Amino acid sequence: MSSDLVRRRWLKTTAVAIACVPLASFAGRAKANTNAAKRAEVKYQAVPVDGKECSSCLEFVPGKGEKDLGGCKLIPGDTEISPNGYCVLWNTM
Repeated sequence: MSSDLVRRRWLKTTAVAIACVPLASFAGRAKANTNAAKRAEVKYQAVPVDGKECSSCLEFVPGKGEKDLGGCKLIPGDTEISPNGYCVLWNTM
């Protein structure tokens, strides 16, 4: 194999590796989203009402930790639901 071919292969491999670095840094991050229209419709708020809070609702999808933001099965695309939040759809049955 000539030194020119080795050099070209090395340059291509290096270029691909450098191009992948930004992609790898974004791959581990989850993108947080809110669904403002649906939140308004269900009167979502980040504080509980009369002891009712998202963390005790059947529709709540918990985050990684007990106090981390999660999601809601009834508010599609929203990943910033507080476990201490509340909305009119709160359900335990």
